[in-house]
Amino acid sequence: IVTWFTPAARAAKQATREIPIVMALAGNPVENGLVESLDRPGGNVTGMSGVAAELASKSVELIQELLPSARHVAALANAPDPFSGPFLEQIRLGGQAIGVTIDAVMIRSADELEKAFPAMEQKRPDAIIVQPSLPAKRVAELALRYRIPSVGIIRVFVEEGGLMTYSFPLADMYRRAAIYVDKILKGAKPADLPVEQPTK
Repeated sequence: IVTWFTPAARAAKQATREIPIVMALAGNPVENGLVESLDRPGGNVTGMSGVAAELASKSVELIQELLPSARHVAALANAPDPFSGPFLEQIRLGGQAIGVTIDAVMIRSADELEKAFPAMEQKRPDAIIVQPSLPAKRVAELALRYRIPSVGIIRVFVEEGGLMTYSFPLADMYRRAAIYVDKILKGAKPADLPVEQPTK
């Protein structure tokens, strides 16, 4: 099984302890209980660990470079995704470091996403940072409609209409995941294949 994002990896792990699972990308796999450690994953899960939480922190700096007057940033987080905690924590740390206030906006459903943008009008943010597991196209459309600069953590967000992203090349993640699949099909055990992180 090849998964994309933390919720899919967790669902696959809950479904089976026998079938090998390759994470094409998952945030904080150790903290989220997907693997025992990056070096020795144990169990039936291995693959690629993203550094999206750290990239989210860097996004706060990039917003201020682009909009020097920015002092208030909203972070749209996908509440059911266990990665939302590390994602928000890194954004808050990035904001503290440069004096930018961060407001977390927890999204639990498509309906809540639609309501979040009109609700932000009262305390209008200078920009938003979007968690990767939210629907990129819809968030980008809403950000454009409400004229709020938007930053994503994966490239597809910009391709769908978001303003900016700071990310690792997704094609590299897919290639690396395919290498894991190849090794497993040739007899390697996921427990013995260290989890990798992007280097570019």
